[in-house]
Amino acid sequence: MGFDSRSKIVSAETAARQARQAQEQGRKVVFTNGCFDLMHAGHVRYLGQARELGDMLILGLNSDDSVRSLGKGADRPLVPQDQRAEVVAALAAVDLVVIFDQSTPARLIQLIGPDVLVKGGDWPPERIVGADTVRERGGRVLSLPLVPGLSTTALVARIRGAAGEQSGNQT
Repeated sequence: MGFDSRSKIVSAETAARQARQAQEQGRKVVFTNGCFDLMHAGHVRYLGQARELGDMLILGLNSDDSVRSLGKGADRPLVPQDQRAEVVAALAAVDLVVIFDQSTPARLIQLIGPDVLVKGGDWPPERIVGADTVRERGGRVLSLPLVPGLSTTALVARIRGAAGEQSGNQT
């Protein structure tokens, strides 16, 4: 049978165990998190850059409830958590995906204990949740540059604009 990316979607405990095993083998574990609603090339490039910082990339994915708690809009996420998880898990750069319900990944970061914590450039390192936890363990915290013009918010606005234009043209 073919590759099923859903096998990379695991519990927090499984991710923590696999991270420890990798670290015991001298491998560097990288962690990032986000909503990843409506994937675009900026996400793909960001995750590729994050993976290059170590040997294993674990992605914490905000659950649907978690996304709603962030105030991104009543209709967000647009894509349900299981589908978002499957899409990010299909990327070669991502080794494991963990869906979390909390508004922040602080507990997950503490449990996994990554060597490198990464967020996109809209997050200055001093505001990255879990930075203190990772630094206390001797790890690195990085904010990677965003790809100009590529964001889910901009994509949603463009889709809404196009939908508004179409409904306005009907007689």
